[in-house]
Amino acid sequence: MEDYSYPIGRFKPEQELTEARRIALIDDITKAPAALREAVHGLTKQQLETPYRPSGWTLRQVVHHLPDSHMNAYVRFRLALTEDQPMVKPYEQAEWARLPDATSADVEISLKLLENLHHRWVFLLRSMKPEDFQRTFRHPESGVQKLETTLQMYAWHGKHHVAHITSLRKRNGW
Repeated sequence: MEDYSYPIGRFKPEQELTEARRIALIDDITKAPAALREAVHGLTKQQLETPYRPSGWTLRQVVHHLPDSHMNAYVRFRLALTEDQPMVKPYEQAEWARLPDATSADVEISLKLLENLHHRWVFLLRSMKPEDFQRTFRHPESGVQKLETTLQMYAWHGKHHVAHITSLRKRNGW
C-alpha cells in the first residue's frame, strides 16, 4: 500500500535563504488560502468526510487544521519579533482535530479565516527586514527555531495539506 502521508515529500529546511528565496516563500504563504479553496471546491459533504489516507483526518479536518496551525505560527512570529527568544506553547493538533468545530463546522468558516489570517501574516512577513528572520523562539519539544526556518516550514505546510486533498481527489476521480 502506498503511503499518502507526505504527497510532496517531508519538510527539508534550507540552511541559508537569499532575499529572493524568502520572497518566494512568502508568495507561497500568500497563495495557500486560494489553493486550499480551489482544492475543496465542489466537494460534497460526503467527500469532505473522507479521510485523505487510511486512519487519517477527513478532508474537513484538514481544512480546519490549516488555520489552527497557521494561527499558532503567526503568533510565534509576533512573539519572536517582540521578545527575546520567547518560549512558545505547543498544542495537541490531533486533539484539536477531534473538537466539534473541526469535525462538523462548514469548511467555509476556516477558508475565510485562513484568507484573512494570511492577509495579516503576509503583511507582517513583507514588512520584516532580513535580520528579523534570524530571530528565534524556543519550542519545548523541538528547541530553538529561527523564523527563517519557520517561514520555510509553513510555506511547505500549506502545500502539504492542499496536496492531501488534491491527491485524494485524483485517486478517487473527483
